Formats: sequence, structure tokens, C-alpha cells
Amino acid sequence: MHAQQQQGTQEQSSEETALWTALQGRPGSHSNGNGNGHGHGRGIHNHSFSASATSTMTMPQNIFTNPAIQPSSVINLSNSTDVVIGPMTQYQGPVSIYYMDASMQTAAGISSNSRNSSNNSNNSSTSSEGAAPKRRRGSSKARRFTRNSILLSLLVVLVVAMALVIVFLELSRTRNELGQKSIYFGNTFEDGTFPNLGNGHLVIERVQWGASDRSKPLKIPLQHPIPYVLITHVGVQSTPCVNLYKCSIKMRTIQDSAIAEKSLPDIQSNFYVSDEGNVYVGRGWDWANTYANHTLAITFMGDYGRYVPTPKQLEGVQFLLAHAVANRKVDLDYKLVAQNQTKVTKSPGVNVYREISKWPHFYGCGMDQAPKCGSELGMTSAAWNGGQ
Repeated sequence: MHAQQQQGTQEQSSEETALWTALQGRPGSHSNGNGNGHGHGRGIHNHSFSASATSTMTMPQNIFTNPAIQPSSVINLSNSTDVVIGPMTQYQGPVSIYYMDASMQTAAGISSNSRNSSNNSNNSSTSSEGAAPKRRRGSSKARRFTRNSILLSLLVVLVVAMALVIVFLELSRTRNELGQKSIYFGNTFEDGTFPNLGNGHLVIERVQWGASDRSKPLKIPLQHPIPYVLITHVGVQSTPCVNLYKCSIKMRTIQDSAIAEKSLPDIQSNFYVSDEGNVYVGRGWDWANTYANHTLAITFMGDYGRYVPTPKQLEGVQFLLAHAVANRKVDLDYKLVAQNQTKVTKSPGVNVYREISKWPHFYGCGMDQAPKCGSELGMTSAAWNGGQ
């Protein structure tokens, strides 16, 4: 059996020697003495390292035309141990590895077009791979833009909804406040703060013109409907007021004078009418004025022995009286009188008297041979000098 193994080894050695003789037969190959053989010239660079440094081999010209021998690269190693070829394949003996340059690839029939096409395919693959991220980046930007647009739209909708809720709550609160307020007059429209008699004649209530808290409770109520309407003026060279600010100050001044100087419980008249035609609430509809218990006193704010009442002021008084009749505050056939018809006084001034004497409800009592004002009601002269 040992003899058979030796014979097999000799046969293998003879085949290898023939192969090496064929591989090293091409001219232009040599090996240097240090085991690093470098083939010079065009062809195979043969690096031969064998156990015998003096062995010479020739390589046939048709080595690469043989289908059985098609190395991609050849490297010759000699005087080396533990050479591993492939997956841990151990081989004891000489190893030749060949390197193929461009000329040898041409001689072997390997076309450069295949390499170029391979490279082109690789480049195309790389280009497509590079284009894909660009598309992905573009798609990502589009998704981010869409998401941001949706978020912005939701934010705008939320802000608008909150604004609408706030406006609705504010309007509801304002309506509730107006509904809870005590309004003396029916309104043709709302001015937001003041009731309105129509045609722009505002009604300024006590709290709005700043009535004093020092006024005392009134004791004599008015019986509705009231039979007489008494017209007076402030007098004492009083200048007519022309706006809400100045008229409110005048109202407070009149009230302070009535309480502090005349020892009255409150301001004298039921209502005051300014030069701009607004109506200021004095004692109101329900309490007797300081002049006479069966009358509704309306005062022109100024001295109308010197000044002339404005058309707006006269119209404001007429609107107030029309409202009083419509709401049964005064009698349907009420009697309109000036204060100078009931006592010796210059009130309401000749300019106001001239105007009201033309009105339909004017009653000429106390003048010439006419009966005394209020005589049909049992009122005496003293009744027109009330001090309450």
C-alpha cells in the first residue's frame, strides 16, 4: 500500500512538472534570486518560487487559449509555507499565481466592452440609487409642507372659533345687562348705553350723570295719570349746556345746591332737558317735585330770559310728553302750564314761554280773568309753592 501511495505521488509530481514546464516556457520571464520574481515586458508577469531555485521552465504561447487554463491573475510564490488557497485548502508544493494585463486580456479574448458595460451598469445603478433619495427627499419635503399647512389651517380655525365665542359671550352679557336695567322710556333704537326717545334724544339716568348718594328718600308719590305738566327753567343767568359732559356737571351742581343751600331732599324737577335735546332724569315719574304735588315738572337747563331754546331742545320736551301720554304717565288731556302762571316768577323765561304757549295742550290759567291753575282739583295758591 505504501508503494502505491509513492507511485501516486510520483505521478502527481510528473504532472505538476509538465504543467510548470508549460507555464514557464514563454520568453521574457525570469526570476531573481531573492524569491521575488518580476516578469518584464508585455505578457505574463511570472513570479516563480519553487523548492529548487535552479529549475527552469518554459511557458507555451497558447496557454490562455486553452479552455482548461484561464487564470484571471497569476502570482508565483516560492520559499513560502502555510500558503492557503481558497477556503482553508492546504497545499504542499510550488504555487503559481498569474497576473493578466490589458494585452493578455485581449489575447485571452476578454473584451473591455464587457467591463465598460459592467461599469456603466454599476454607474446606472448608482445613479438610480442617487435619484431615489432625491425623490425621497422631495417627497419628504412635500409631506412636511402638507403637514405644516394642515396645522396652520387648524390653528386659524381655532383662533376664529375662539373669537366668535368671545364675541357671542360679550353680546349676551351686554343684552343681559340692558335687560336688567330699569329703563324709564320705550326705545326706538338702542344706543348701547342710553335709552332713546327717538330722533336722537337720549335719556340720561341718575347713575349716568352722577347723582349724589346724599339725597334723602322722597315721601310724596305721584298719582298717574298726572293732570298737569309744569314748565320751568334753571334761571339765575345759567348758561345752556351743550354736551353730555358739561350737562352732567350742571345736573350735579343743581342737585348739590338743592340739598346744601335749600335744604331739599333732592334735585327739584322730575326731568331736565339740555340744549342738545337730551333728557336728564331728576326725580323721575313716580315722585312729586318740589313745586306742586299734582304736576310733572320739566326744566329747561339755562336762563331763557337771556337765551333762546334750540329746536332740538323744544323737540326733546315734545318727545318726552308724547312718551308720557302713550304710557299713561300723564293724562290724555293734560294741561301744560308755565311756572309764571302759578306764582310770581320769571321762570321759564320769556323765550320758552313764547314757544310753549303755541303748543296744543297749553292751558292759560292764572292769566287775566282766567281761573287759578289747579282750582278744579281744589289746589290753592300755597299748593304751588311746595317745598318738598
